Amino acid sequence: MPSAPLAERLSIPSGPLFFPVTAYGPDGSLDLDAYRTHVRRGVEAGAAAVFACCGTGEFHALTPEEFEACVRAAVEVTEGRVPVVAGAGYGTALAVRYARLAEAAGADGLLAMPPYLVVAGQEGLLRHYRELTAATALPVIVYQRDNAVFTPETAVELARTEGIIGLKDGVGDLDLMQRIVSAVRSEVPGDFLYFNGLPTAEQTQLAYRGIGIGLYSSAVFCFAPEIALAFHRALRDGDDATAHRLLDGFYRPFVELRARGKGYAVSLVKAGVRLRGLDVGEVRPPLHEPAEDHVKQLAHLIERGQALLTEEGDRA
Repeated sequence: MPSAPLAERLSIPSGPLFFPVTAYGPDGSLDLDAYRTHVRRGVEAGAAAVFACCGTGEFHALTPEEFEACVRAAVEVTEGRVPVVAGAGYGTALAVRYARLAEAAGADGLLAMPPYLVVAGQEGLLRHYRELTAATALPVIVYQRDNAVFTPETAVELARTEGIIGLKDGVGDLDLMQRIVSAVRSEVPGDFLYFNGLPTAEQTQLAYRGIGIGLYSSAVFCFAPEIALAFHRALRDGDDATAHRLLDGFYRPFVELRARGKGYAVSLVKAGVRLRGLDVGEVRPPLHEPAEDHVKQLAHLIERGQALLTEEGDRA
């Protein structure tokens, strides 16, 4: 059963979950000053938690030293106002190393990424996450996606593992998630956290809310926090009319634009941060920058989203 102290340590208040991009300078090296500014602005805008060096933060592209520096910077900037959760991944040995670096840097928890390259069976996956979790005192959220998809039975075993406090879903199979939620609720006493971790999670959050999953990641928060916050308030207040207006006028067109390029779930978000006035540099290989026309379309979408907020204010 998840331990009470761990769950309390990673208590996440209501609000969008912020997955900051990692900032690089003109020469491609880490730019910690820009990164600190990005994290600070997100916290001040109302982020409920900071997930540092995860998917949007290009975990795959960072050296262990860069990873530790970014996590430490995020911890320093947040000053305990919200939890800082750090990514940890690759094979078991490296995942353990990143977990310990995150703990040394002051992180409050870990987001455990899928293991690198291999397609493992359920028994092997369970062993991987248990060894990772045992390596530190940090609470762990397991990220279900790609080559790490769990049966309800494995999800129950994960929830029974001391230190594992939640599951983030990046698959989008609502039937599977309903069965996982039901199995864990039936077999494991206590609370277990669930997150919608699909790219642009707002697009599917109404459906996830229907099966009892209220937490979700928000890449849009990186570059348009006012839009992300308005959508979150609409969900919180049961204002489906506002949620639908934002979905129809901003989120659906953004998802369609995101789908026009491989890796745009990261590079288009980073372009959005630059459009809003903070130079966080380009993405590192193997990702590539979005086409110039797509960046222009993103700029128009941000303007459209802001106009929808103005219209909503006028209605009020």
